[in-house]
Amino acid sequence: MNPILEVSKLNKSFGGVTVARDIDFVLDAGAMHCLIGPNGAGKSSFFRLLLGEHAPDSGAIRFSGDDITALRSFERIRKGISVKFQVPGIFKALSVRQNLEVAFQHHLHGASLGGTIRRVLEFTNLTGEAATHAGVLSHGQQQWLEIGMAVGVEPKLLLLDEPTAGMSPDETRKTGEMLHELNARGITILAVEHDMAFVQQIADSVTVLHMGAIFAKGSIDEITEHPGVQEIYLGAADE
Repeated sequence: MNPILEVSKLNKSFGGVTVARDIDFVLDAGAMHCLIGPNGAGKSSFFRLLLGEHAPDSGAIRFSGDDITALRSFERIRKGISVKFQVPGIFKALSVRQNLEVAFQHHLHGASLGGTIRRVLEFTNLTGEAATHAGVLSHGQQQWLEIGMAVGVEPKLLLLDEPTAGMSPDETRKTGEMLHELNARGITILAVEHDMAFVQQIADSVTVLHMGAIFAKGSIDEITEHPGVQEIYLGAADE
């Protein structure tokens, strides 16, 4: 497989606290990869470095073969990176359809916009709630709406920061099914997650972060059987 994301010797500190330490990370196109680790491991900081919200102190980030280290967030998004953070960033006073219109309006127009909205409503099982204010949706539905907002423009890489936080077991299972469908469409997925059952449902491979550095990499079986992982993780909350 060709790598879609390549991170080389990435370092970042805030006020003397290191959140990324010599990170080397490669993600193949088409993968479904999970990033796990204990509280304060640097997972969310790593995501913000990938998205361009933080600038690294040193190191490089390449996306689809291009060096994007110096690009701003909106420039990375235009290249095909999309993100959904843990707390839904929806407009609660707007309807579900209006949220999608806002998300897509700078990318799609006319019939293309309408067709994409219909497909996303169907994909997220929100067709019946299209006219409903987003603020009255269940927590799981709000999370699905934001996933829809992130993937409607068909990104190459989808970053997910704890996509199942606060979900019921049934909602978590449905979210995993949605991500498998997106992956089957060709979207590469990188998810920060602490629910190991969900990680087992979706991940092809797993990376463990600890104190801003990569501690272990491998299949889900290799990670759960790793002698050090149980000591530093498994059950810990995210930062």
